[in-house]
Amino acid sequence: MDILVILLISMGTFFFFTSTIGLLRLPDFYSRMHATGKGDTLGALLSLLGLALLCGWSLTSLKILFISVFVFITSPTATHALLRAAFDSKVKPWTKDGKIMREAKGRRK
Repeated sequence: MDILVILLISMGTFFFFTSTIGLLRLPDFYSRMHATGKGDTLGALLSLLGLALLCGWSLTSLKILFISVFVFITSPTATHALLRAAFDSKVKPWTKDGKIMREAKGRRK
């Protein structure tokens, strides 16, 4: 059981670390949000599951599982809302050759 806890927390830390690298290395807002949104959600989920297993079957582990479900639902939703707000504010995505990306058609305001 301890090996599984160490493995889950280590994997969660790895995903947090790689999402931080993505935040620092990627060129534009959209790419950075993609990296951090995916990495933080998975990193938090794995770390919290490891902590829940570490606590054993108790009320504390049940609370940690509820927190992990909450994070799993709200983090991608918040990332999507931020990206949609940036797109609606006309934040331009980075392109290698500097061409303007095609606008999304049919978007309701």
